[in-house]
Amino acid sequence: MHKSKTLKGLLTVAAVATMFSTVGVQAQTQTSAATNGAATQAGSQNKLSAGDEKALKDMAQANINEVAAAKIALSKAQSSEVKAYAQKMVDDHGNALKKVQTVAQQKGVELPTEPDAKHKAMAEKLEKQNDGDFDKMYMENAGTKDHKMVLSKLKSDASNIKDPDVKALADEHTPVVEQHLKAAEQMSMKSDK
Repeated sequence: MHKSKTLKGLLTVAAVATMFSTVGVQAQTQTSAATNGAATQAGSQNKLSAGDEKALKDMAQANINEVAAAKIALSKAQSSEVKAYAQKMVDDHGNALKKVQTVAQQKGVELPTEPDAKHKAMAEKLEKQNDGDFDKMYMENAGTKDHKMVLSKLKSDASNIKDPDVKALADEHTPVVEQHLKAAEQMSMKSDK
């Protein structure tokens, strides 16, 4: 009789232990599901709207275009002032591109990696220019026209951007692009005299 009570007791303890371990597994599963759900929700919060994604891609494209044109200017420009401007474009737009790439990576956005067709065509024209013709063409196109276009796009995109990280990038880029445009316009005025 003593043995059967001990056996019954052991079976009861085993049954209770099994019950608790099953409840523990269910609790862990529910906790895991809740954690995974939160991670999925956080992942979807990182997903950008189509407009924000376009703004990010536009910023990347503008920076890529400016750096590419400026690198040509560094090798072909005659004026030390144009070369200095080109170096500033490489530095400023290179740094801006890195910031855009960081945000894009966090948001899962694939960015362009080379100049667009319009700027590839401009690069071909720039490569064919000689002497002072190059300087003038570079400053008119990459200096003035491109910065006017980029500034306009930045301002229109910025008013519609919802994501705070993308908005911060646009807000940070705008005064830099304004400075570049102003410098290009001042240099163009000097060369017109």
